Amino acid sequence: MVAHAYTVAFEGVDARPVEVQCAVTAGVPGFAIVGLPDKAVSEARERVRAALSNMSIAMPSKRITVNLSPADLPKEGSHFDLPIALGLLAALEILPGDEIARTMALGELALDGTLVAVPGALPAAMTAAETERTLLCPRDSGPEAAWVGDCRVLGARTLADVVRHYTGDAPIAPSEPGEIPAPGQLRDLRDVKGQERAKRALEIAAAGRHHLMLVGEPGSGKSMLAARLPGLLPRLSPREALETSMIHSLAGLLSEGGISRLRPFREPHHTASMAAIIGGGRGARPGEVSLAHNGVLFLDEFPEFPRAVLETLRQPVETGQVMVSRANAHVMYPCRFLLVAAANPCKCGYLTDAGRACSRAPICGEDYLGRISGPLMDRFDLRIEVPPVAFRDLDLPASGDYTATVAARVGAARLRQAARFGTDAALRTNADAEGRVLEEIATPDSESRELLLRAADRFGLSARGYHRVLRVARTIADLADEDTIRRPHVAEALSYRLVSPRDA
Repeated sequence: MVAHAYTVAFEGVDARPVEVQCAVTAGVPGFAIVGLPDKAVSEARERVRAALSNMSIAMPSKRITVNLSPADLPKEGSHFDLPIALGLLAALEILPGDEIARTMALGELALDGTLVAVPGALPAAMTAAETERTLLCPRDSGPEAAWVGDCRVLGARTLADVVRHYTGDAPIAPSEPGEIPAPGQLRDLRDVKGQERAKRALEIAAAGRHHLMLVGEPGSGKSMLAARLPGLLPRLSPREALETSMIHSLAGLLSEGGISRLRPFREPHHTASMAAIIGGGRGARPGEVSLAHNGVLFLDEFPEFPRAVLETLRQPVETGQVMVSRANAHVMYPCRFLLVAAANPCKCGYLTDAGRACSRAPICGEDYLGRISGPLMDRFDLRIEVPPVAFRDLDLPASGDYTATVAARVGAARLRQAARFGTDAALRTNADAEGRVLEEIATPDSESRELLLRAADRFGLSARGYHRVLRVARTIADLADEDTIRRPHVAEALSYRLVSPRDA
């Protein structure tokens, strides 16, 4: 008899259906798994054997063959344990084969039959919904998968619970969507003393998803400012939360029984490899640029990252997606993030302080920031010098707006952009606008256009730089709740563009 169960194999954020065919036939006793399984899948036979033995189910003295179809698709991961066990139980006529065939399953089996949570429950639920099947998964993965409303999700604690469910002894209640509670209090922007211009740049960056470069001496507050950016951003919309959570589910980062509506904030160390930042490695897994999708990617000590890693950021920053290509995998991941980079002005960090600068100043500054190529620097909409705060100013009362006040203005500006772009999934913020769309939404008045053309001619703005100034000016106008881009908006946008960090 041949029984059929179903599961998925992951290709990036896509979960491809896999049919688990289990045959129990006469012959030399054995347990074989075929269909391009990796080591973890091949070892499933020992985990399944131990789990069934723990339930007092004896393995038959026959030939057991499990085929994972399509056979030319690589199968990786321990989540094949549960569907293999279901297929075997159906082949032994312990479970009803027709019910198992209407179920898509994934989960790792412990030796005592307990189901262990595995990455990828959310993409698997999407595929289950498309194929009109019920998803069976470990109980800890149920709240995550249940966010796919068109799919019935069953979360089981043990394999014995699964058997009792399909035999009608103790049905499993469907899982409910789970949401990770937001932290009680985020870091407040008002805690940062001084740095009013940098705070304004943070607000503009958050409102329009404009990439931001911060340059300043050690201890001037660059990391403090970046850490407060998540509090300025609006919560993820349901569509954005699903997009982001699918990537995090695949990476195994959804471990708290649900998904989060907070925007991700990723801050990898400058020793991270290219595969860690862009994606790759075994199975072409998502990198930090994709894990930061719909959120913030903060790269501290920006010039210290390997040059090759920095240059690979140019295409993801521009297009919002990255193709991870390996010999056996070509996977496209979304990566629409807000890039925030922080750097010292030179290797020693005190280029602007004659009393503490090294003997190589100012050449050391040119060499250090020269590690950032011109094309990459051109992709930063906002470039800010963060001067050190005087010791006497640290004792002054806090100044500026609270994070909640700034976040309200950012939220209002984002709502204006959402109304402007409508339902177009490719256009969510002003930073996404280009071509004809940019001409329609960011047409300055005659006085502003004259100022912009003079500045572009005098300072040699590239075509990309010209358009990015227009996008920033559009965001500044949105923060001011104005429909027309006027001269003050363009002038402020130019002030963030024309000063190079290499001149800081």
